[in-house]
Order: sequence, then C-alpha cells, then structure tokens
Amino acid sequence: MSIAQKDNSTFEHKRTLRLVMLQKIKQPVIMETHGGIGRLYASCYSTFRDGVVFERNPMKADFLASQRPTWAVYRADVIKALAAGAGSHLEVNFLDLDPYGEPWSVVDAFFSSRRSFPNIMAVVANDGLRQKLQLAGAWNVKSMHGVVSKYGNDSMFKRYKIVCKEMLASRVVQQGYRIISWTAYYCGAGAGTMTHWAALLSKEVQ
Repeated sequence: MSIAQKDNSTFEHKRTLRLVMLQKIKQPVIMETHGGIGRLYASCYSTFRDGVVFERNPMKADFLASQRPTWAVYRADVIKALAAGAGSHLEVNFLDLDPYGEPWSVVDAFFSSRRSFPNIMAVVANDGLRQKLQLAGAWNVKSMHGVVSKYGNDSMFKRYKIVCKEMLASRVVQQGYRIISWTAYYCGAGAGTMTHWAALLSKEVQ
C-alpha cells in the first residue's frame, strides 16, 4: 500500500488532531504546506478567514483558490516559496504539515525563513517518513543524519515518536520556542508506518 493510501486511511485521525490543536490557539492564522484537494480545509479550517496554502499541482491550486477566496494560495514548491518569504504578510500561528513523506525539510524552511513569529503557535503534522525507517533507511534521509548517529539506524523505526520531538525542539529553538505540549502516535495500515504528531510552542522567557 502506498503512502498516499495510508494517508487517506487515517484522515479522521488527522482531522481530530487538528480540531484539538485549534482549540489551543486564539484567532488561528493557518498555513497549510500541502493543500491537496482541500479536505482538511473543508473539515477544519473553513471558518477561518486568514490563511496560506501551497500546492504544486496547477489544477489543485486553482481549486484551492476558488475554495478559499480570502486565503493566499501559492502554486509553488513550498520549500522554495518559504525561503522567498511567501506567506510572511501574515503572522502564522498554526502550521499544518501534510506531505506525502517526511516533513522536516519544510519545518527547516519555515523556521529559518524571515517572517514574524508569534509568542504561541501550534504545529501539526502527518509524517510519512516512518515507512522508510521500517526498511532501515534513516542513513539515506538527509534530515535524519543528526539523530541517526545518536540512536542508530536500526532503532529509528521504534523510537520515531521520541525522535520527532527532539528534531522539532532542535529546529524551533532558533526562533526562541520551546515545546510546552506534545502529542504523537503511530497509525495507518500494517505496522503503523504513518506518524501523527502535534506540538504547542511558546517563546522562551528571557
């Protein structure tokens, strides 16, 4: 079964996790890094006026623009777009990561980009990297090089929830954040090769 099929099989879990996290943010300003066909927007975000969404597929991007007329819709590669400052006109406080694969390159692009970062923000992810880790492929993933040397290639699949929290914490600290709330679980077909995780971030007290 493909990652895309597993992603679809866990949609209700994705939806529930996002609705829970939305309750933690006052006046959410959403950024969806992978808009797809707009199912999460329809289920979770349609009542929010301010938002940003990225989608590379032209037909999907056109649909997303018609679906959410008050949002900024970028037909672009999200990593390159974030590096160029896309979406920085809004102070995003709810980052939704839903790639078909690993989210870490997008996390890096967002938190290293020049934009305004609020004191409190939520990050929620549908993370497909664990499927590759099941095949002991961590050494081949650039974003994993730091942690694989700590835990070892063979244990990454079992420890991935712990690894996710460590990896996120190491990335958000550059903007002064610490993780004050964390949720993670495995889901999907077979051995649970999808990981859903969510974090509430707060700026460090100076």
